[in-house]
Amino acid sequence: MIPTLSSSIISGVAQTGMAGLLEHPGYDGEKLRRVSEQLPCREVQAGMLLSLMGEPQQYCYPSLFIYGHRASGKSHVVNVLMKELELPHVTVSCVECVSVALLFEQVLLSFFGCDAASLLPRSPSISDFVRIYKQQTSEFPSKQTRYIVMEQAELLRDANVNLLPALLRLQELVEDNVSVILLSEIVWDKFRPNTGCFEPLLLHFPDYSKAELLHILSAHRHPSYSAGFYSSYVNILLGVFYAVCRDLRELRHLAALNFSKFCEPVAAGKVKETETHKLWKNIEPHLKKAMQTVYLREVSSLQWEQMDEHETGALRGLSAHTHVELPYYSKFLLIAAYLASYNPARTDKRFFVKHHGKIKKTNFLKKNEKTSNHLLGPKPFPLDRLLAIFYSVVDSRVAPTASIFSQISSLVTLQLLTLVSHDDQLDSPKYKCSVSLDFISAISRTVNFDIVKYLYDFL
Repeated sequence: MIPTLSSSIISGVAQTGMAGLLEHPGYDGEKLRRVSEQLPCREVQAGMLLSLMGEPQQYCYPSLFIYGHRASGKSHVVNVLMKELELPHVTVSCVECVSVALLFEQVLLSFFGCDAASLLPRSPSISDFVRIYKQQTSEFPSKQTRYIVMEQAELLRDANVNLLPALLRLQELVEDNVSVILLSEIVWDKFRPNTGCFEPLLLHFPDYSKAELLHILSAHRHPSYSAGFYSSYVNILLGVFYAVCRDLRELRHLAALNFSKFCEPVAAGKVKETETHKLWKNIEPHLKKAMQTVYLREVSSLQWEQMDEHETGALRGLSAHTHVELPYYSKFLLIAAYLASYNPARTDKRFFVKHHGKIKKTNFLKKNEKTSNHLLGPKPFPLDRLLAIFYSVVDSRVAPTASIFSQISSLVTLQLLTLVSHDDQLDSPKYKCSVSLDFISAISRTVNFDIVKYLYDFL
């Protein structure tokens, strides 16, 4: 059964959170005040965690499981509490620790020094780690609880099957006042191993509300403008992006990226800071365009602004993700795939063979073919046809190397192409092009290729 928190703890923490100031008899009031200042809108969760941790010299619960969506303040709250309250701890990233040896070494190194870490064998087991840890605690006992903070803890599910159960009951195994705090983006029900394990205490971090995001983002205002002006800008930003993005880090990046555009009319003297409606009209198209690159981060802020300022007609309608990330030959492969999907195979000779002989227009364009291929949708095509069209349209000689085939796989991964044949058909795979006419037209303009001249529907 999963341990639950008593109602008295919850009600006491709720009152602490509403007051905005953490209080705990085991810690210095000045340190708690600094913690509260660094954790806006997370006082309730910090107070709850502090109540679970107890006083420094007391035994803490063996393991805590803190979960919530990305950028909900989990790591920030834990790290601030550990550093400001000067608690003995080690923060371990499960992404960086690609093996249990690195995990054990980092824990021993932080708690007992390099001599203890050097005692680990080349391929240590959990028993080796527990044995060395117990030896070191007998020599260097701690008067306070030691904390092991595991970030991205969901990766532990892919590690040794005995690692997670051992960490959850590490306090019992090493006979020391140590607590393991697991930080994860998934719930415990999807985390729990099938073999069973010691159940940790669960603490949920909810997403920031719109009002909380407004409060946090407005605190980092630009020094050259008033707090009300920057708060109105953040309110406009959240009005556009809140429905699709509630990630605090991404919203903070977007706020810094687009603020200069918001200030342009004010800096030019055309608009006053209080004329919010005019400022909104100026920034609205800019923010809607910025929605195309939410979470992508394929360019820096400076590069994105330069692309926006110097955007030419040839690139209009093309997202930053497309013309920045697609390699040169991948663009021609995508063009060839689009032509293969929307042109009948019998028309390839007319479009791509130089000396194809005379073809009567009456025979070539059948009058009874009234339905557009673009209305029927993309048709599958084999790999050899794709490559034949690609070598015809590309403006230079290209050898059929592994790089070309890997770029085809990349287009499938990006969902620009769709593999429609079975996986076992290795000799003749079939694909379909998944992009629109506007998209491929924009791609074609970046390589100076007039795709309309090669489409059967536009003859």
